[in-house]
Amino acid sequence: MHNPKETANIIKFLSKSKNISISKLLLDCELNKNALYTMQSNGYFPRVEALTKIADYLDCSVDYLLGRTDNPNSHKS
Repeated sequence: MHNPKETANIIKFLSKSKNISISKLLLDCELNKNALYTMQSNGYFPRVEALTKIADYLDCSVDYLLGRTDNPNSHKS
């Protein structure tokens, strides 16, 4: 099972490294403004569609967000 807290931390790290605020990311991906907080505190995982939107927005793979690979560009051929 994947850890939602770790996924939230990866999303925060990528957002910061790309100079994208969390609020902008969540707004642009049409997610609740408390989505990352809920992931960190309640162990909530967003739906696959939401994770896909985030991955596309941050130009990384869903596998990277889930911690299944260390390569954020594994989605690119």
